[in-house]
Amino acid sequence: MSSTALRQPIEPAPRAQPTPALDIENLDVVYRTRGRDMQVLRGISFSIAPGESYGLVGESGCGKSTAALAALSALPRNGFVRGGSVRVAGQTLASLDATALRRLRAEQISMVYQDAGRALNPSLTIFRQMAEVFELLAQPADRAADLRALCTTMLNRVQISSPDRVLDAYPHQLSGGMLQRVIIAMALAKEPSLLVLDEPTTALDATVEAEVLDLVATLRREFSTAILFISHNIGVIERMCDRVGVLYAGSLVETGPTAQLLRRPMHPYTMRLLRCLPTPGRSKATARLDTIKGFLPPPGAIIPGCVFADRCDLADTICHTTPPPEHTIATHASRCHHWQRATEQPLTATETPIPTANHSHDIVLRGTNISKTFQIGTRSLHAVTDVSFSLREGETLGIVGESGSGKTTLARLLLGLLNPDPGSIIELAGQPAAGHAAARSQDQQKALQIVFQNPDSALNRSHTVRHLIGRALARLAGLSGATRTARLTELIHAVRLTDRHLGMRPRQLSGGLKQRVAIARAFAGNPKIVICDEPTSALDVSVQAAILNLLADLQARENTSYVFISHDLGVVRYLSDRIAVLYLGRIMEIGPAEAVFEGPHHPYTEALLSSIPTPFNESNTTQTTRIRLHGDIPSALNPPTGCVFHTRCPRKLGPICETTEPAPETINDHTIACHIPRNQLGKRP
Repeated sequence: MSSTALRQPIEPAPRAQPTPALDIENLDVVYRTRGRDMQVLRGISFSIAPGESYGLVGESGCGKSTAALAALSALPRNGFVRGGSVRVAGQTLASLDATALRRLRAEQISMVYQDAGRALNPSLTIFRQMAEVFELLAQPADRAADLRALCTTMLNRVQISSPDRVLDAYPHQLSGGMLQRVIIAMALAKEPSLLVLDEPTTALDATVEAEVLDLVATLRREFSTAILFISHNIGVIERMCDRVGVLYAGSLVETGPTAQLLRRPMHPYTMRLLRCLPTPGRSKATARLDTIKGFLPPPGAIIPGCVFADRCDLADTICHTTPPPEHTIATHASRCHHWQRATEQPLTATETPIPTANHSHDIVLRGTNISKTFQIGTRSLHAVTDVSFSLREGETLGIVGESGSGKTTLARLLLGLLNPDPGSIIELAGQPAAGHAAARSQDQQKALQIVFQNPDSALNRSHTVRHLIGRALARLAGLSGATRTARLTELIHAVRLTDRHLGMRPRQLSGGLKQRVAIARAFAGNPKIVICDEPTSALDVSVQAAILNLLADLQARENTSYVFISHDLGVVRYLSDRIAVLYLGRIMEIGPAEAVFEGPHHPYTEALLSSIPTPFNESNTTQTTRIRLHGDIPSALNPPTGCVFHTRCPRKLGPICETTEPAPETINDHTIACHIPRNQLGKRP
């Protein structure tokens, strides 16, 4: 052998790539309806490595949940994989028999659903349901293991401070955030290689959402679990995911590293989604939110060109006739004929002003020392305590706070659905209003209406849109005949519905369209005040933007006042003129929206604001430091003495906070109830 040969460098052997935890390749899924195959996923491909988090975003109806169910081989009976493959930990699901598939699901895959309450059996204790996970995994020789100790360990892992109490409780006895943590504990008990999260934080308030996301990130690192994270909250996706896939009409139109995709999207659909967001510093007073025109193509539609062409501002003839090829830069890919032009589009919408309501000094709603105490056996539960506020004509009062802070109870008191405690005063247009709605005058009943969080529960599924709104016009406005028909047409056009929707029933409408029907019904009697209780929490960002614009437009046109309840602080900031922060049934802070968001803040407000997951864009480069609130909100059966927030306050001064309730201090219409001097309270978190 020559010396030259000896000096040749030895190339290292290529490093073996780990087997993907989930590998989906060219997947086509159809639903068979009335003998016809309707395609809902169109050749999607992506993979997730062990320990990686992959996000799927897109509007409702784009196929996100179908992709998750296909990853578990858990499609409904009329769903079929028509092409492509799904592999979990290297095993092709289609090749497994029923026993092998059941074992794979039991040992390798876990799923956390959107509604934790519906995922748990209401007739079994939490211990009984958690124990089933360990019983399923245990070998015969291990069945004598202490199941309760195993359950307790998992609950401690998800930061539940009183696991014994939770294990003995039934689902209805726990808050939404607690139930979601229980579900996550059950999902992670078997240390899965793949965890599918389908909108796991939609119904959670800002602080609990932040805790749940911290928990998932910690456990991902601990177990090296791969995560498929499905959400319409782009801020959450930015925080949690390494890579993102943007799904539209069953097609992956863009994929790439999260930060790169959100900073410089290469597809018009991604760009329009980002422009729908109520970004920091933006409000109805500055500009309306951007929306995406038109609607998703129906399932099964034959689309010869780009799936987004009918709603795209950049579309031309080739977009309508030819499917776009995939354009890739490094690991960032887009299916768009005009991807270069898409990168040049601004991420902030055009500043189109919304006409402002005619704010007057007339008080349309005033609450003075509103309290509500429920008797539970011999104990008293103080749900709302001495809440006082005023609402002017054409103004929006936003109400924020964690679950259990009394927001919905306060709304029910204002509506007259609950009788307040003696000494509580509610005035409508300067006139005292009876505690119970039935005892109020007809004018007072008409003056106050509500838009509920879930239009599915608020609308009678057996009635048409014409009947639902027409009945409200007859009962509240006293209209009939041609006058009612004319007003009905005016209302549906005001909420951006068309005449063809009048004959439809709620089950035939999307979530956004159903919420528009609910809003039209609320405005049927020309109310002075509309209470909006989480009206956009279940909607994707494009529909949310349309609903917020609609509410702002209606307010400007009708000079209506809103009481707007939400756990989404970005949404509250956009629509509200003033904001009240509730904690354990008490107002911690109330004032103009700009003052509440810019500071000085009450420490509780500061913690809420620091929990907002805000996606990156060119106009938002600041980073917030998360302020953690330890422990759960105290029970209203036994509220703390002194300042009720002192048990969780990161800035507690000392004994004065534990013994003396702080007196509210008002400067420039901005009231804060805190012992910390105003000049020492925080500005922006």
